[in-house]
Amino acid sequence: MDTPLRLEVIVASIRPERFAPVVADWFVRTAADRPEFDTGVMDLLDIPLPPDLSETPETAVFRQRLAAADAFVAVTSEYNHGYPASLKTALDSAKHEWRAKPIGFVSYGGLSGGLRAVEQLRQVVAEIHMVSVRESVSFHRARKRFDAAGNTTDGAAVDAADRMLTQLAWWGRALATARNADPYPGSA
Repeated sequence: MDTPLRLEVIVASIRPERFAPVVADWFVRTAADRPEFDTGVMDLLDIPLPPDLSETPETAVFRQRLAAADAFVAVTSEYNHGYPASLKTALDSAKHEWRAKPIGFVSYGGLSGGLRAVEQLRQVVAEIHMVSVRESVSFHRARKRFDAAGNTTDGAAVDAADRMLTQLAWWGRALATARNADPYPGSA
């Protein structure tokens, strides 16, 4: 594939005074350096998805962006040993648009670095027929891992992001080729 894959970065936290934009902005800058991707951001704070999952104009636009994407990364915090409800609503607001597409995770939080949220998310995305790449990025005590300009010197996270993006590119190309040759069962 010569055309870059469309990577949508989903910013999950919608809490006031959230730290999500710092982590997401760093990751988007990292992904933008990769020629395999055309990267967009879907900040759930700016996408009013109805909790009852009813169809609205905003939901329709959200689903169109999902359908056009080749791969996803969820930037998620960990709240009370889980991921934000806003991310669950986003995942539940679409069905076929997620199928046969890869997803990676960038998590942050306290001592666990959001890893408990990621493990729960792996179960959810498997149920909606996504491929969760094995590599993930995690920031424990995230506020201490970034400087005032939003940069990090956390070498393990930088290396993990590179490996995760490489895996996303491989799966993104493989699954896009497969979907084009033979649509995923039940995707219509």
